[in-house]
Amino acid sequence: MSEMAQSDPEGIDGVRLTWNAWPRTKVEASKCVIPLAASISPIRPNLDIPTLPYAPLRCKTCAAVLSPFCRVDFGAHIWICPFCFQRNHFPHHYSAVSETNVPAELYPQYTTIQYTLPSSHQPDQSPVFVFVLDTCLIEEELEFAKSALKQAIGLLPDNALVGFISFGTQVQVHELGFSDMSKVYVFKGSKELSRDQVLKHLGLDVAGRRTGPGFQKAGQTGFPSSGVTRFLLPASECEYTLNSLLDELATDQWPVPPGNRSLRCTGVALSIAGGLLGACSAGTAARIIALVGGPCTEGPGTIVSKVLSDPVRSHKDLDKDAAPYFKKAAQFYDELAKQLVSQGHVLDLYASALDQVGVAEMKVVIERTGGLVVLAESFGHSVFKDSFKRIFEDGEQSLGLSFNGILEINCSKDIKIQGIIGPCTSLEKKGPAVASTVIGQGNTTSWKLCGLDKSTCLTVFFDISSSEKSEPSGNLNPMFYIQILTSYQSPDGQTILRVTTISRRWIDSAVGTEELVQGFDQETAAVVMARLTSHKMEMEEGFDATRWLDRNLIRLCSKFGDYRKDDPASFTLNPCFSLFPQFMFNLRRSQFVQVFNNSPDETAYFRMLLNRENITNAAVMIQPSLISYSFNSLPAPALLDVASISVDRILLLDSYFSVVIFHGMTIAQWRNMGYQNQPEHQAFAQLLRAPLDDAQMIIRDRFPVPRLVICDQHGSQARFLLAKLNPSSTYSNAHEMAAGTEMIFTDDVSLQVFFEHLQRLAVQSS
Repeated sequence: MSEMAQSDPEGIDGVRLTWNAWPRTKVEASKCVIPLAASISPIRPNLDIPTLPYAPLRCKTCAAVLSPFCRVDFGAHIWICPFCFQRNHFPHHYSAVSETNVPAELYPQYTTIQYTLPSSHQPDQSPVFVFVLDTCLIEEELEFAKSALKQAIGLLPDNALVGFISFGTQVQVHELGFSDMSKVYVFKGSKELSRDQVLKHLGLDVAGRRTGPGFQKAGQTGFPSSGVTRFLLPASECEYTLNSLLDELATDQWPVPPGNRSLRCTGVALSIAGGLLGACSAGTAARIIALVGGPCTEGPGTIVSKVLSDPVRSHKDLDKDAAPYFKKAAQFYDELAKQLVSQGHVLDLYASALDQVGVAEMKVVIERTGGLVVLAESFGHSVFKDSFKRIFEDGEQSLGLSFNGILEINCSKDIKIQGIIGPCTSLEKKGPAVASTVIGQGNTTSWKLCGLDKSTCLTVFFDISSSEKSEPSGNLNPMFYIQILTSYQSPDGQTILRVTTISRRWIDSAVGTEELVQGFDQETAAVVMARLTSHKMEMEEGFDATRWLDRNLIRLCSKFGDYRKDDPASFTLNPCFSLFPQFMFNLRRSQFVQVFNNSPDETAYFRMLLNRENITNAAVMIQPSLISYSFNSLPAPALLDVASISVDRILLLDSYFSVVIFHGMTIAQWRNMGYQNQPEHQAFAQLLRAPLDDAQMIIRDRFPVPRLVICDQHGSQARFLLAKLNPSSTYSNAHEMAAGTEMIFTDDVSLQVFFEHLQRLAVQSS
């Protein structure tokens, strides 16, 4: 069991908590410094989870589902809900239940269980993919994008419905059902259109009104002839038409005066795609897949003027309120997000450009709909090509794209939910468990996940409501419970409900903190702090992230460290906390907190991935892993420190977004001389191959596909490694270092100096 826990820290439930034992009162909880939070992976695959072919039993008061934590009176055929203590009778078809014959949902090991629900949709309800392609590209880029689209359409299941919209200065909606000649509806890119206007122009309004909300009924006999069959066709039927259409598609022909940017109406194109899907397939599984190659300069969603000499907004512009288009564009995408969420549809963005395309403005609609986002330099780059192919792949490599999820959370009395950071939208469902303070998507116990996949992970923030013990401690249940219910439509069209119920201990931390300390999860705490910091940086004006992190770390060390007052040398930290300060050191230097050197688009991209990946992946984003390869030892983890660089070593750095293979100087020289090709130097050839093989393993399992950087010591690309290492030797302490030690030219403090400051401040008596 312990081995499994080590290899898979999330266990069967896919849940990790910052603290695994909780203080009973609000006051004690605030003294913990790190918030009470859970990271949950709602549909993470696990072979040990049984699937039951019937609907679950629910409590008649709070709708919680029967779980191993319910008390059962077999004689009276009653089960007691652990959340609201309601007594519920077992229904007739459970009449055979006894102590020796219990249903699967009461097995103690099945804290997570799945149910297949009768679907409200028709089983043949095919997923819909509307591709939206930017044509304001140079010839070469457009060819790369077109070949990626052709490959994608070939990989789609035959029954998947496909639509196609291209845009430049204007938007073209292609009618695929009319294969004899290409028929296109053209919309002006400078004009904001309401959904009704879009439908009217496409000739979908009357049919749309006729089928109305009962649209699914029309769907039973195929689709209403209204327009679905004109604009959305099964992949098998339209593959030929689409391929010929793509062959003919040329770059946007609109003339661009010298010194100007192309006229690109991304916002209008996305809103027309949303309108088309709303008319044809509201409430069904659908994705808008946008391939964008530059900034929007026309119509709603514009992020920069047409004049090339006006730069695209930077972080500095946003801070000083000097980005004239930002607020309006963000507001436009906020409205689009509401529309797509109400339709249950997802927006995925593939941005491939050297300039920014507006990811920062679109972040709201991608996150609220649970869309995927990939940022690359070109449509010909492996980061784009391999990531794009991954969405359509089946089998082991499949991302498990699912649709129309609803997440609900039940908690024990005294626990309140502040909200969720991650790809979801609050459904504003009030209840006794809703906290008065809000973090992220709050004010609710229920959230919409239009799109979710195997790696989707959400962070839920909790609060304790009781200020003191309401009853004598003898009557209190020492355990508390949290139940997570996720219903969703799986890739094969089935409606599944996954129920995870977890239980942890209440403790009286005013008496002793031993149990509290033992239950601290350092990795989860680091990731939760990173997500909370990023969220505050976006939401709170003038928020000083570095100072906030430092103050919290000092408070944590003062509370849980062992020391004599005012004696820094006496300071020691329990092993349960020993890695946490190093995580905070790397978080302060990471791209989530230091926005200098990154564009607003890059920052938005990094934060979206930080908020949706599991703890293990997010921890690598904050604190990369480093492996060292050398002749005289097996590959081994190395310190994330400049001291790990050596002329006869190869280093492999995984920082999630990029994977760097770094050759020491001697190794690079031998490689350039071709020693690896000589039969007597087989060992050297193997040494060069090992990090490449390991890098391919990392890349194979990851989405988006990371950038692979292969570089040499003192080469220009070496900066990808140096930027992530602890600068233990810099020009300021060069005289103390041994000859030949690599140096980093920086004013950043080293981990050593950071620790010394931390110890001094943590032991201060004031």
